[in-house]
Amino acid sequence: MKIKIKRLHHIQICIPTGQEVVAREFYTNIIGLKEIEKPFALKQNGGLWYQAGDIELHIGTEPYTENSKRHPAFEVEHLEEMKHYLQKHSVTIKEETQIPGMKRFSFFDPFNNRFELLQRSSS
Repeated sequence: MKIKIKRLHHIQICIPTGQEVVAREFYTNIIGLKEIEKPFALKQNGGLWYQAGDIELHIGTEPYTENSKRHPAFEVEHLEEMKHYLQKHSVTIKEETQIPGMKRFSFFDPFNNRFELLQRSSS
């Protein structure tokens, strides 16, 4: 039997231990995600959970976070407006190599986690 994937349920990224206040300021107040309650059994581990469209973003804590190419990519509308909004809030933007049918860029949270935003285009 092959694995049958139904949908993406959640993405987990990590922040340094004890930085939930900074994460909440960024994800709730700047990005505008809705925080959801973590299950009681996991609250002792720290971190935060958010609803991001029809998936969840789980933010775990660990003593050290490493730079890597790992990232979630979210399809959005009004990509350029989002870029200007993030720049207005001094969020670091990375221009990505453009690919046919998509416009895209990445941004970084205060903990150097990378997020790609993309929008389908006709060009």
